[in-house]
Amino acid sequence: MTDTNTATVHAQLDAWIDQHFDEQVAFLQQLVRVPTDTPPGNNAPHAERTAELIKAWGFDAEKHIVPEQEVRDYGMQSITNLIVRRPYGAGGRTIALNAHGDVVPPGEGWTHDPYGAEIENGQLFGRASAVSKSDFSTFSFAVRALEAVARPTRGTVELHFTYDEEFGGLLGPGWLLKNGLTKPDLMVAAGFSYEVVTAHNGCLQMEVTVQGRMAHAAVPATGVDALQAAVFIMNALYAENTAYQKITSRVPGIEHPYLNIGRIEGGTNTNVIPGKVLLKLDRRMIPEEDPAQVEARLLKVIDGATRHFNRWRGVTGDDAVRTDVRRILLANAMTPLAGNRPLVEAIQRNAEAVFGTKPPAVGTPLYTDVRLYVERGIPGVIYGAGPRTVLESHAKRNDERVDLEDLRRATKVMARTLADLLA
Repeated sequence: MTDTNTATVHAQLDAWIDQHFDEQVAFLQQLVRVPTDTPPGNNAPHAERTAELIKAWGFDAEKHIVPEQEVRDYGMQSITNLIVRRPYGAGGRTIALNAHGDVVPPGEGWTHDPYGAEIENGQLFGRASAVSKSDFSTFSFAVRALEAVARPTRGTVELHFTYDEEFGGLLGPGWLLKNGLTKPDLMVAAGFSYEVVTAHNGCLQMEVTVQGRMAHAAVPATGVDALQAAVFIMNALYAENTAYQKITSRVPGIEHPYLNIGRIEGGTNTNVIPGKVLLKLDRRMIPEEDPAQVEARLLKVIDGATRHFNRWRGVTGDDAVRTDVRRILLANAMTPLAGNRPLVEAIQRNAEAVFGTKPPAVGTPLYTDVRLYVERGIPGVIYGAGPRTVLESHAKRNDERVDLEDLRRATKVMARTLADLLA
C-alpha cells in the first residue's frame, strides 16, 4: 500500500473500532463473568462460552479438548483450547494471536465483585480483566476490524485462546504445538499497551518435602521437628537472594534473579511436633542463566541446610531429617528471535501513532507461555491492552482492572499492525 492508502486504511480501522467499542466492552464483561480460577482449573466452561459468543460473528472455534486424565495428572480439572482460523488467501504470513483465560483465584480485599465486570471511572474491574481476558477482546475485535475494513487477500490470522498459562502453558499452547495443530510464522501474545516485550525470565518451581518425626509437644525430645528443619532450609534459600543481587541481566527491563517461597504446609496441631512440612518455591531466572546449573545449586543448598540441621540437632541414620525435592515446573526464558523485527517495528510504529509515544522493546521479569512458541522457532512478542506496569493493573491482586481507553487504543494498534503485515 502507498503511504496515503495506509493512512486511509488506518483511519477507517480506528473508526470501525470506535463504532463497535461498546460491543467490545460488553464482550469482555461476558468473559470476565465466567470464573476460571486456577487452581482448581475447571476452564472448559469458559472456552465453551467464548466459542458461543464469537459464533455470532461467524467465527468458528475449533475446540481442542485436552484428555481428562492428562489434565488431572497435571493438577487441573478441565482444559479446552480454542483455535479460530481466519484464512484470507494463498501466500502471506500466518499470524497467531494468543491470550490465556486461566487466572489465579481472586484472593481477599476486593472492593468490586471479582467476577462482576463492573465499570467505574473508565476502568473495568474483575479477575483477568487485565491479564488476559482483555486481549480475548483486543485480538478478536482487531481481526473483526481488519476483515471489515482492510479485507486482506492473502495470509491467515489465528486466534489461540488457551487455558494453561498459570501452570506453565504445557497443556495450553504447548499442547497445541506438540500435536501439530498450529505452526504460525509470527505470533503476538497478550500483554500491556506501553511496551513491546521481546524477552522474559525463566522460572523453576520446586516442591520440597521435609520429613522429620512427629511427637507430643510435651516430650519434644522424642520427635524431630520438621518445621524447625524447614526454617533452616528456608533461611539458606532466602540467603541466596543476597547473592542474586550481584547478577544482572543485559536485557533492558530485566534486573536480577530472585527466589520466593510461596507456600508452606505442615503440622497437625499446636501440641504436636510437626513430622512433615512441605515448601513450594519459585526461582526466577534471567535469560543469561543455565537452568540446569540453577537447579543443581538449589539442590545443593537444600541438602547443605538439611545436613546442618541434623548436625545441630544431633540426629543421624533413621532419626535424621530427610528432604525430597520434586520439580514442579521448568519454564525456559524467552530470548528474542531475529525474525520478530517486523512485529516489533509494526507495533512500535502504530502504537506511536495511536498513543503519541513509541513503546520500548524490552524484557520483563515475568515468565509466559510465549516461550513455547519461540522455542519452536516462531518469532513472537508480547503486546496487548493494559497499563504501564503489572502493579498498576493489580494483576494477581485485589481489584484487578483495565483502563478502557487502553483497551480501545491497543485494539487499534493491533488492527493496524495486522493490516500492515498482511498487505
